[in-house]
Amino acid sequence: MGQLTILGLESSCDDTAAAVVRGVPGDARVLSSVVQGQADLHAAFGGVVPEIAARAHAERLDECVKQALTQANTALSDVDAIAVTAGPGLIGGVLSGVMCAKGLSAGSGKPLIGVNHLAGHALTPRLTDGIAFPYLMLLVSGGHCQFLLVRGHDDFSRLGGTIDDAPGEAFDKTARLLGLPQPGGPSVQAEATRGDPKRFRFPRPLLDRPGCDLSFSGLKTALLRARDELITDKGGLTEQDRADLCASFQAAVVDVLAEKTARALAIYLAESPAQPVLAVAGGVAANTAIRARLETVSAGNGTRFLAPPLALCTDNAAMIAYAGLERFAAGETDDMTLVARPRWPLDNSRPALLGSGKKGAKA
Repeated sequence: MGQLTILGLESSCDDTAAAVVRGVPGDARVLSSVVQGQADLHAAFGGVVPEIAARAHAERLDECVKQALTQANTALSDVDAIAVTAGPGLIGGVLSGVMCAKGLSAGSGKPLIGVNHLAGHALTPRLTDGIAFPYLMLLVSGGHCQFLLVRGHDDFSRLGGTIDDAPGEAFDKTARLLGLPQPGGPSVQAEATRGDPKRFRFPRPLLDRPGCDLSFSGLKTALLRARDELITDKGGLTEQDRADLCASFQAAVVDVLAEKTARALAIYLAESPAQPVLAVAGGVAANTAIRARLETVSAGNGTRFLAPPLALCTDNAAMIAYAGLERFAAGETDDMTLVARPRWPLDNSRPALLGSGKKGAKA
């Protein structure tokens, strides 16, 4: 099989993106990756407004595609197929991307490939490092948190996931409760470096139960109560109080993720993979405390730890293009009946995860 060139589109939440990827499964490179964020459009609302996001995607997608093709020094006639996120996500945004991709496909005669957004994240280590199947993926972000055993480009087993808030969502809510700027992850992490992680003994949800499922909403509630008690007792929060609250909250998240990762690793390693790998993707993977603990857990189990560059951990179209490349190489394409889906589980053998956070359905 010769080299494939795939144009990818992504619009599942609040990042409008297009990219061009060239190569073969397990050996591909990113020729261009354009991402236009929308943080300024949603800043006044404390979260992503779906209608605003959808309109911005519709206005920006064609420009992102032009930029991606130009940066890749590639014409639309040169690509082999057009891949697009078809779900899960905010339905207006997903629909914008699917309709744009259908138009490009119809106009150019190029095949259309619908991609599961979560598969894009899960296959990113194949794009960046060419790792072999099977590997264990922890997807940890503002809208998702799940452990996936990745056995093939369309073979995913979910070992566990969050039953309520995703970790990134919990970080954002914590930042709002403490008057810190958004996005909450970097703000809470920065405060935590100056704080005492042992001052507040926050709960470690679900550690007393078997399995790999996670919960973070109770942790957020515990922080709210601790904050209110301080304000009642002292009339407000000192800078040290805020730093200690952040450090204690982050320590609880780290402990939960570390223990659940150890459990997921045990299930994965029982299959005796030839070259065991734990991969992490999603914006929360940028948190240095979380990453350091997961590296320790991974090393303790004789497993390679892999975290793609942050630009490919957060929402982007390069991962969609690559996932499309894997599907196209396997002879899989879609047609004009492709639909936008707000929910789209990777593992249909497991019950759907509950809830949908500020960044879309968790699937």
